[in-house]
Amino acid sequence: MEFNDGRFVSKEHHELVRSATESADPLSVSPLQISTSPKSPRSPKLKSPKAQGNHVSPGKGSPRSPRSPMSPSKGSPTKGSPSKGSPLKYDRHSHSPRDGRPKKGGSGGKGTWGGLFDTEDNHFLDPRDPNYDSTEEFEHPNARKSTADIYEYKKKATVIVEEYFATDDVVSTANELRELGMPGYNYYFVKKLVSMAMDRHDKEKEMAAVLLSALYADVIDPPQVYRGFCKLVESADDLIVDIPDTVDVLALFIARAVVDDILPPVFLKKQMASLPNDSKGIEVLKRAEKGYLAAPLHAEIIERRWGGSKNKTVEDVKARINNLLIEYVVSGEKKEACRCIKDLQVPFYHHEIVKRALTMAMERCQAEGRLLDLLKEAADEGLINASQVTKGFSRMIDTVDDLSLDIPNARGILQSLISKAASEGWLCASSLKSLSMKPEKASLEDSAAKIFKMKAQSTIQEYFLSGDILEVSSCLESEISNSTSSDELNAIFVKRLITLAMDRKNREKEMASVLLSSLFFPADDVVNGFVMLIESADDTALDNPIVVEDLAMFLARAVVDEVLAPQHLEEIGSQFLGQESIGSKVLQMAKSLLKARLSGERILRCWGGGGSSRPGWAVEDVKDKIGKLLEEYESGGDVREACRCIKELGMPFFHHEVVKKALVNYIEKKNERLWWLLKECFGIGLITMNQMTKGFGRVAEALDDLALDVPDAEKQFICHVDRAKAAGWLDSSFSFTKQGHAKENGTCH
Repeated sequence: MEFNDGRFVSKEHHELVRSATESADPLSVSPLQISTSPKSPRSPKLKSPKAQGNHVSPGKGSPRSPRSPMSPSKGSPTKGSPSKGSPLKYDRHSHSPRDGRPKKGGSGGKGTWGGLFDTEDNHFLDPRDPNYDSTEEFEHPNARKSTADIYEYKKKATVIVEEYFATDDVVSTANELRELGMPGYNYYFVKKLVSMAMDRHDKEKEMAAVLLSALYADVIDPPQVYRGFCKLVESADDLIVDIPDTVDVLALFIARAVVDDILPPVFLKKQMASLPNDSKGIEVLKRAEKGYLAAPLHAEIIERRWGGSKNKTVEDVKARINNLLIEYVVSGEKKEACRCIKDLQVPFYHHEIVKRALTMAMERCQAEGRLLDLLKEAADEGLINASQVTKGFSRMIDTVDDLSLDIPNARGILQSLISKAASEGWLCASSLKSLSMKPEKASLEDSAAKIFKMKAQSTIQEYFLSGDILEVSSCLESEISNSTSSDELNAIFVKRLITLAMDRKNREKEMASVLLSSLFFPADDVVNGFVMLIESADDTALDNPIVVEDLAMFLARAVVDEVLAPQHLEEIGSQFLGQESIGSKVLQMAKSLLKARLSGERILRCWGGGGSSRPGWAVEDVKDKIGKLLEEYESGGDVREACRCIKELGMPFFHHEVVKKALVNYIEKKNERLWWLLKECFGIGLITMNQMTKGFGRVAEALDDLALDVPDAEKQFICHVDRAKAAGWLDSSFSFTKQGHAKENGTCH
């Protein structure tokens, strides 16, 4: 053993180095650069920690290390002499603190490069390395092999994704992914697919979502999908550099994965707990949870956000469901039927499968057992979840009266099917509405209702083209005058009018609201029409994903137009209990719209305002027109003409301004004609009690300013309040309190 400069070298190792140096073939050894940094093991006196691990190429002026016993003899390659033709140089490798080689024994000591023939098979990734990539560190015994594998997988995965976006071939993509034979890295495919789709058009985003749903469980294991989305959320801060709308797009991908049942809802909370509060990943998860998954009818909205289930219409899906059920009844192959149901990729619409299977079972008694077996199998496997099963049975209960026309004992058969499903454990019968064995007494014949619906639809479509309200009124009068159930026909017309308008542009929606306010239907009939609309909202949502928003706006507009009173909202809400029901959501949204500042003006103009073709008036223009029509009327105008002008303003929610201006002018000028005008407007229903109350209230608020010009303004106003109460314009409970003035009852002089 030799000791030099405080270090020792074994004789065996010294002999090995010498023999290798002397026998080296200059042609077989590639030239390797070595370091002559101050931290070189040949320079033990210089111990700068900053130089440790740095690789410095020798050059002009580079410090040379002093001779040591380990230096090769003259004539052999020397360190620090990168002269041309040097056959052998030492390769310096960075070492990790996790390297388990011994520090002693000749080649593993601190500050050394290891033995000459060390192959470095146990190479480990160092997190402190500037080129370190966290995605390349896996739980594999050989890190170098893992790095090579993932590098190869990344290249092939990128090519597969590019080809899929070009061909839209799900089957070929699945086969190519299987051929890679590295299922442990499939989470990277999930990450790559989504991240590439995020930077493309809606078509590619929809394609990516469809592919993930198709590969889930069959090609990509659920834990790999879960891990892939974890990586995406963690890399949100990096993705946003190239994709500015990363938060919204990635949130939508996560929400779509939850809706498609390839990602559990608990994913959101678990990831929130594991991420820093200031990371973009937290924003992504919050947007997915509150912006998408918490919205009414979120499944339908999310499924259609990028263009819907590609090239699928509701009618197409219904036809495919019908075909697969017919084929199943003939073949009896449950596995094939379940595969077809899964291939539909419409989990939010599985209630239609339940409904059609039950209808078929009621129509074909011999197929009842086979169809119930299919539904039980699908429910047990989780293919059709419990809520969709319940929804399908509920829809059957709602339509059992129509089925009774073709199936005489429809109620009894349906009750039997419910009992069988509940006894087998795949239906919660307690969650269904009660099914009475006796049909409800129908006040309107079904045939008459169908005929009226067809005529109403034709009338409404003609109205959307012509805008002729009088023609609609005359058609309705001729149809309803001959019926003893006019209230039901009115409700049916309201439902048909709004249903057709919701499927059209804003112009038709505005025309529908104008027509509804012009027909003067009884409020109860309009209420019943909205109840029918809300009850059928689930079906409407298949064609109109924003049905809740549209219904809320129509309902709020009816209140603004005074077709309905605010208390009618409570009446509608009482028929839809439960915070999660569509009725409750429509009511909540309608109330929010009505509570907003300047809600009347905003709601009136939500679809363009002003009726079928003309734009809505500005508030200042309306005030000016009201002032001018009152001036003309005061100077000898006709009361009917004044009422016609007020009606033509088309702003019934602003009639309180007419009341206010008429009262102020009456107090100032004591012109009795103004009182007659208010009396006429109230008598024909042009100005409602609600608008009267609001108008009188506004005058009460302005009494201080009015008293500057008319000293007895308050006394006159109290007198007018008493007259209005006596005439029925105001409720007997109306009163006002003015600062600095006590409540008092005046008398007219």
